Amino acid sequence: MYEQGIRQNLGQFSQQLIQVLFVGLTIGMQRTVVPVLAESEFGLAAGSATLLMAFVVSFGFVKGAMNFVSGRLSETVGRRRVLIWGWCIALPIPFIFLYAPSWNWIVAANVLLGINQGFAWSMTVTSKLDIVRHDQRGLATGFNEFAGYSGVALAGLVTGYLASDFDPRMSLFVFGLTIIVLALVSALLFSRETLPWAQAESAAHKSGTHEGPTPRFPTNVSEYPSTSEIFTLVTYRHRTFSALSQAGCIEKFVDALVWVFFPVYLFAKGLSLIEIGWVVGVYGFVWGGSQLWTGPLSDAVGRKWPIVSGMWICSLGIAATVMVDGVIPWLLTAAVTGVGMALLYPTLIAAVGDISHPDWRGSSLGVYRFWRDLGYGIGALSLGVIADTFGSLESGFWFTAGAMLLSGLWVAAAMDETSARHNPASETPSGGIQT
Repeated sequence: MYEQGIRQNLGQFSQQLIQVLFVGLTIGMQRTVVPVLAESEFGLAAGSATLLMAFVVSFGFVKGAMNFVSGRLSETVGRRRVLIWGWCIALPIPFIFLYAPSWNWIVAANVLLGINQGFAWSMTVTSKLDIVRHDQRGLATGFNEFAGYSGVALAGLVTGYLASDFDPRMSLFVFGLTIIVLALVSALLFSRETLPWAQAESAAHKSGTHEGPTPRFPTNVSEYPSTSEIFTLVTYRHRTFSALSQAGCIEKFVDALVWVFFPVYLFAKGLSLIEIGWVVGVYGFVWGGSQLWTGPLSDAVGRKWPIVSGMWICSLGIAATVMVDGVIPWLLTAAVTGVGMALLYPTLIAAVGDISHPDWRGSSLGVYRFWRDLGYGIGALSLGVIADTFGSLESGFWFTAGAMLLSGLWVAAAMDETSARHNPASETPSGGIQT
């Protein structure tokens, strides 16, 4: 009854793709307009990179926490209910953009956005991993993140055009409210609870009827692990989980940089809002579109080296951005950075899913996504302080490039291959995992 596979569950798989597209559109609507117009429209004091980054810091810390909460909640109340809660929480955001009297209100709006993203995007990922086979996880996460980040890029481009031709606040209001209402109605009418698929998969593992290679589940975990047990396992007790979590955290430095510093840096270099929208959009479109091949690639060749190469390619793209000048070169460096993100991003999620037992997959994904999206907050705060300390935005670019290089080295040294197809478990436990 609860057979796993994309073809067998194509309707629900497609619905979850639509949901994550809406999630991407919701966050993307402020990627171009809000940072550039922070002073003129929202009253931000001039010249402070740290204050400018405050709305990303609030988003990152809240989203990280909500990823963890939503993952744990989804194993008790179900995935669908958490998804719907996420859209209900997003409803006030467009009204805040329309009426906000100061920058503090934008920071508050991003608290709500963090809750929305932590609940809604997390559930699209978890639901897909519930209903697909183990050898389709890279493909599934690739499609999921393609849809989400295509939405981010599209919204950034569209709102850039709208804000250039119409009132910026009204443009954000109409665009945002339309997307959020459509997403909520769609979730209420068409989304289906996928927790029973995870429960059926768990039963198959316990009865010995699971088909395919044996995953490398950690052996030092309780049958029904507590919240603290899962949190410590994914954070530091398991070498591979730990490597994946730190990589997820550091790669968000790149997205925080593109979110805030790219628009401000390029605007200072003389680019228009539309040109900035294209540069930021190319990063998002390449990131999103490339995941259609990088996700399946990780199913074919394994998870480890696509992650490592993606970290290093991102480092190269970010460093090159401050070494070139002109719209075309910046489009090219944005594309390189997007390819790097596409290699690592869905593969990290698939790797966590590979070695997470279906009984606690939602929780382990929640912990990983906690650390990953906490990277927004840590990265944004670090970038703001570094830029203010050294008096230049360029210092933030070099900091991010260095962090990605070192993070990739950590993964190369500490991560075991997680794909059951390429590194199946045997009978003898070793080092806290089945080998």
